[in-house]
Amino acid sequence: MSSTTAGPHILAYPYPDSGHIIPLLDLIHRLLARGLTVTVLINPDNLPLLHPLLSIHPSSIQPLVLSAPEVHDPPRKTRVAKVRAMSELYYPILLQWFRSHPSPPVAIISDYFLGWTHHLACELGVRRLVFSPSGAFGFSVLSSVWRDLPKPIDPNDMGSPISFPKIPHSPDFPWRQISRHYRNGKEGDPDWELFRSDMLDDIASWGIVFNSFAELERVYLQHLRAELGHDRVWAVGPLLPPEDSLIGLAKRGGSSSLPCHEVMTWLGARHDNSVVYVCFGSRTSLTRKQMDVLVDALEHSRVQFILCVGVGRGRHVGDDVGAIPEGFEDRVEGRGLVIKGWAPQVAILRHRAVGAFLTHCGWNSVLEGLDAGVVMLTWPMGADQFTNAKLLVEQLGVGIRAGEDMENIPESTELSRLLAESVNATRPERVRVKKLSDAALGAIKGGSSDKDLDELVKRLAAR
Repeated sequence: MSSTTAGPHILAYPYPDSGHIIPLLDLIHRLLARGLTVTVLINPDNLPLLHPLLSIHPSSIQPLVLSAPEVHDPPRKTRVAKVRAMSELYYPILLQWFRSHPSPPVAIISDYFLGWTHHLACELGVRRLVFSPSGAFGFSVLSSVWRDLPKPIDPNDMGSPISFPKIPHSPDFPWRQISRHYRNGKEGDPDWELFRSDMLDDIASWGIVFNSFAELERVYLQHLRAELGHDRVWAVGPLLPPEDSLIGLAKRGGSSSLPCHEVMTWLGARHDNSVVYVCFGSRTSLTRKQMDVLVDALEHSRVQFILCVGVGRGRHVGDDVGAIPEGFEDRVEGRGLVIKGWAPQVAILRHRAVGAFLTHCGWNSVLEGLDAGVVMLTWPMGADQFTNAKLLVEQLGVGIRAGEDMENIPESTELSRLLAESVNATRPERVRVKKLSDAALGAIKGGSSDKDLDELVKRLAAR
């Protein structure tokens, strides 16, 4: 659906990280096509990510460019320091901006890390929508943690189970897989209290928009509507560009060591479903042990593969960082392709030659894998990735468990076997993921996600 009539004006505020910005921009693209006017709060460094939308919808979208606040906290506190600094700097600026605007937004849609915008919206008398770049299952677990404050029987036992009986399927996780921000703090600690208040503010906000779709997480969407006591929970995903989109598949993040066309040419010479794509996201650096196991398994599996080695801004930086061993690329030449930096992941996964995806199970990667209909080998590293891996393997049956962080690093021979089996045409996971891929496409082609988005626009237009 598209419209030339000016619809409601909203302010979109992504958390300043590409994994959070990109899916929100994909949502904005769909809102603009439905006639909305959008102002996007963005930092100068991330402004290039907005350029494709500015070229497609020049009269309907406007950037609000604000310099990022300076943050000097240690890396493990980067997120809480960023959130606190943004709140302190932007709150008064946004108050003034709204009050002086000739046609101010009727709503704020902001990332779920930015719970403080709920109070801003309340002060301004507008609605605040939470945008969750994670799924409804992950959000259910995280909100339950911060609301109910579960504790292990033995806090020194990192394997002690934490159960969630109120959530469908009564999932449980070892204590080590619960949010480290929750585990490592305590009530009264300013950082811990900020994380909790952000989560509680998300729950209290007017509505929540998920980058998900009904066929994927129906039971958890229904659970959240019951828990929140209202129906303002929308699943509008998967938020990905169509293959012929002007937004483009090659430039959705950072720079790469290989141009997209070279990667596509390499894939074009491979048989259907024969290649394993390996990527652990843009924020995770593998440790030496993890990397050694991975490259040894890739070398001895004999499968064709693309290995993306990210920029590694994650928790292992400056600590115990693995590297591609000397001579590895020569030994796998013709069978393996190594990309250093950002990879055109959506384009790679959608290529007919790719049959499996070894992933850290970040939600964007999960959706991109499901959209492409590839079998997923799961190796979660932190955050909601453990929840996402459980969804893929235990509930949907489209994933194969390969490892878990540092606690369950597979033997290289076992990982080699799993890599080889993942491209087997007879695996049952392949049949199931193809069905989910079809459901994902149907959801955004007039199905549940389109209907949810139309309903959201209708509610925003109702003053």
